[in-house]
Amino acid sequence: MITSPSSVRRSERSRRAILRAALDLCTERGYGHVTIEAIAARAGVSKKTIYRWWPSKGAVLLEAFTDALVDATPFVDTGDIGADLRTHVAGAVNLLSVPPFGPAYAGILSELHHDDVLAQTLREQLVDPRVEEAVGRLRSAQQAGQIPPGADLPLAVEMLYGPLYYRHVLRKPVQDEETIAALVAHVLRALGAPGY
Repeated sequence: MITSPSSVRRSERSRRAILRAALDLCTERGYGHVTIEAIAARAGVSKKTIYRWWPSKGAVLLEAFTDALVDATPFVDTGDIGADLRTHVAGAVNLLSVPPFGPAYAGILSELHHDDVLAQTLREQLVDPRVEEAVGRLRSAQQAGQIPPGADLPLAVEMLYGPLYYRHVLRKPVQDEETIAALVAHVLRALGAPGY
């Protein structure tokens, strides 16, 4: 299991330089051609520094991607669950549709099949916390009467995110505003939300 090092032991400036270098190299060379050596040289740090904080390039890029995704996809609560979900999904679509984030995430996903530590880290540091936050936002809508009691909120999250990542992995065209609205409406309709 990868654990985040204490901020006391890790320079934030070096961390940011490493993450930026990894993303830049991913854009320039493609995920498969990024190496720890190249990241270290670009960031102006030693390979030892990188390996002290991350076990692989996948872990470096996962942290960079996670930081960007969290910033791009807040779980806001304006009181309108449909509008809030459309904003949230659009943020994820926009992030995944541009380099370096889309290619970086596709590369990370390809490594999950032979890197069990990276797969576990992805679940623990990205997927599980985001699902928990999404369920929390749906639960607050449920408490406000926008979603019926007894609706399967974890399943709704899978229905919402599934098409997004399916399209990304298969390199299908990016969802536009209309497609995102249709997806959100479909999920809310499946939950029995009034007005959908």
